[in-house]
Amino acid sequence: MTTQEIVSKLWNLCNVLRDDGITYHQYVTELTYILFLKMAKETGAESQIPEKYRWNKLSVKRGIELKKFYKELLTELGENCKGRVREIYQGAATNIDEPKNLEKIITTIDGLDWYSAREEGLGNLYEGLLEKNASEKKSGAGQYFTPRVLIDVMTKLMKPQPGERCNDPACGTFGFMIAAHQYVSEHTDEFFDLDADTAKFEREEAFTGCELVHDTHRLALMNAMLHDIDGQITLGDTLSNIGKTMNGYDLVLTNPPFGTKKGGERATRDDFTYPTSNKQLNFLQHIYRSLKTDGKARAAVVLPDNVLFVDGDGEKIRVDLMDKCNLHTILRLPTGIFYAQGVKTNVLFFTREKTDKGNTKEVWFYDLRTNMPSFGKTNPLKTEHFEGFEAAYEANDRHAIEDERWNVFTRKQISEKGNSLDLGLIHDDSIVDYEDLPDPIESGEEAIAQLEEAVDLLMSVVNELKDFSNLEV
Repeated sequence: MTTQEIVSKLWNLCNVLRDDGITYHQYVTELTYILFLKMAKETGAESQIPEKYRWNKLSVKRGIELKKFYKELLTELGENCKGRVREIYQGAATNIDEPKNLEKIITTIDGLDWYSAREEGLGNLYEGLLEKNASEKKSGAGQYFTPRVLIDVMTKLMKPQPGERCNDPACGTFGFMIAAHQYVSEHTDEFFDLDADTAKFEREEAFTGCELVHDTHRLALMNAMLHDIDGQITLGDTLSNIGKTMNGYDLVLTNPPFGTKKGGERATRDDFTYPTSNKQLNFLQHIYRSLKTDGKARAAVVLPDNVLFVDGDGEKIRVDLMDKCNLHTILRLPTGIFYAQGVKTNVLFFTREKTDKGNTKEVWFYDLRTNMPSFGKTNPLKTEHFEGFEAAYEANDRHAIEDERWNVFTRKQISEKGNSLDLGLIHDDSIVDYEDLPDPIESGEEAIAQLEEAVDLLMSVVNELKDFSNLEV
């Protein structure tokens, strides 16, 4: 049984819980509580779980006894355990009222082909489940879910290295950091390339994040654990003063939440130069300030279109970004790749320099939006769609690239446009160019002339018919 088949089987269990009125997101959270125990058993990682509450004790219980034991288990693991176990179960409560439904989930999980799951990676299985939840529109979890293919492309171009400190200040279920960890693993022979201290650093300190929503934070902890990552995942708001301690990073990869703070209030951070109620502008400030000032620290950030052109504080923040960093590339992403309709987004790629002034000389734009197919659930974004962009991005001589989607603007040109970065979009064939339309006055005059000719022809025919009717036989 493949990972995809296992994910489908687990997802179909959601149908069992409909009578209990459980939402998709509640289901994934509930499944996390149960899957954790089973996966701990399968990976030999039960040492942190009291023997009384391990999988073998849960899986043999039935009916009311099972429901009572399960509630007790959630409370005990959340209050009296330590480390990751306590973090995952803290505040946990079940939404399942019907004991038979709980029993069905546990017996189904127990009967899965766990040998195949281990071979393909339990982390991949869990990530597949999270992605399934995001792709289900009714769940609401995928409103701004970052497609895995985009995460992989951003990570590949940023090239995280062993020994670097990587962070996602709005980490969701930890997808970006999982990808960064996998990139380092795939490009490193840990038996020969990493000494013991570096290997320990990679596992415990290299990949970190912050997440505001408690249930999502729980999913991130589980996801990290299944990928053998023990880095700090903070439960909190990066835009509060908690975020002031999040700095000194070599790499930031993230897709921060869009929108404004409730009630229009500004971020509670007291160290922002340009406080605003626009979340993504505040996250952008946080990100470039959180990077090391060594000329090598870098970031790739998904941001909506308004960040590129909004004036006021938006312009000041863009100028500050271009002063402190080399904002070298902006990828204009296609619409439809996020599950919220019509969301227009971009990826900003920049490097934090050693000085705070005049570091952006020119910005390259790649338009992956105009004249592209309509993307969505039935036509997903694929790796091959990024091939042209990757070739241009990594070219030794960017000016030598011949691709109509690839354009450059100097810092002077950007300044002359009011420091707007809403640039680089090519001609859209789907939009009629007004210059190509016929002149309405000339068209009207031509139509009248044609009508007059038709009337004259018709009158001549009528006159001929009259003459014919007057002939004597």
